[in-house]
Amino acid sequence: MESINFAKGYGKVNPTEEFNDPIPATNRRRRRIIIALSLAVLLTLLIASLTTVLIRRSASKSNPSQLASNSADSLKTVCSVTRYPDSCLSSISPLNSPPSSNPLRFFNLSLHASLLEVTILKSQLPDAEAAIKDCAELFDDAASQLGNSAESICVGPGEEVLTEMRVSDLQTWISASLTDLDTCLDELAEMGSTAVGEWKVKVQRAMEYISNTLAILNNIRSLFQKFGLKMP
Repeated sequence: MESINFAKGYGKVNPTEEFNDPIPATNRRRRRIIIALSLAVLLTLLIASLTTVLIRRSASKSNPSQLASNSADSLKTVCSVTRYPDSCLSSISPLNSPPSSNPLRFFNLSLHASLLEVTILKSQLPDAEAAIKDCAELFDDAASQLGNSAESICVGPGEEVLTEMRVSDLQTWISASLTDLDTCLDELAEMGSTAVGEWKVKVQRAMEYISNTLAILNNIRSLFQKFGLKMP
């Protein structure tokens, strides 16, 4: 009897064992499918999120077309090559009307702001401070150098503006005007006048404008390349 019972039970599944399985085979298969789908959805969301981040990062980096179409960003980019970016922005922004995104335009405006500042210095020399008038000749020379620079870039239609020779001349004239104001500062430092402090601030501001103009000129070629524009 025992042998018969053994034979009957060989290779068969006990019905009570299948019934007692906490997760039937069909449910286990369904659970695996749900988990797989959930992972697929999660992976898709992660990829989408990563793609969004990369797109935003790429957009935050100004490409040539964006720089050429956004005047504010263009001006910030130009002023970033200067030693005094804050004074660069403050001197050019009020003059940038209508808004432009051209590096040459920004150079012209910076040059104009420098010349205007030196002209104001010349006109405000106080009569009571004879010693300060020692800077008058230096202001005249600085204004003349900046005026030569402004005239040199007024070219006819179709004429190349930034030739190597013209850029070299501009660098010479603008540097000379910067030296004039620096010499004036040296003379003011030797004076004991009560007005010296105020005038040093004014001369220093003009020097910052001129320094910015020279920096823009020295980087003009790379700025045109960054903006994706052709040199004029």
